[in-house]
Amino acid sequence: MQRQRIGREVERPVGLDLGARFRGKYISLTSFKRDGAGVATPVWFVVEDGQLLVLTDTQSFKAKRIRRNPRVMVAPCSAGGRLRSDPVSARAEILPPSELHRVDQLMTRKYRMDRIVVLPIYRAVRRLRGFRDGTGNVILAITPTSQRKEPL
Repeated sequence: MQRQRIGREVERPVGLDLGARFRGKYISLTSFKRDGAGVATPVWFVVEDGQLLVLTDTQSFKAKRIRRNPRVMVAPCSAGGRLRSDPVSARAEILPPSELHRVDQLMTRKYRMDRIVVLPIYRAVRRLRGFRDGTGNVILAITPTSQRKEPL
């Protein structure tokens, strides 16, 4: 008797060289609302072990959306969010707080001048808009994936 194979959609890691694909300072991270609408945000990132690591506020809307739905899209972009290549589908997860110090060091190494110049301005603007400081940070680990049919 011959076995019958039934195809199904499976998400697999993409065989991308992330360092070559995501070279700049910003990626556009698109997370999805409950109604399916995507919300794109330019964010700082570092590449490590086949993942894009992003540091964000615990109470940010992107973190809340990712907690509910880990499916995201990522693409290199400018500081204003203009895409520099086609987006790639990915899955995001929130890493444990024990990873925070290590990722913060990687970010400091990559964005040394930006953290001195840009970050204080960003924080001042947030305060003027009424956002609270000091709610804590989380690390988003983003793994690019591809969707293709795979046999069972």
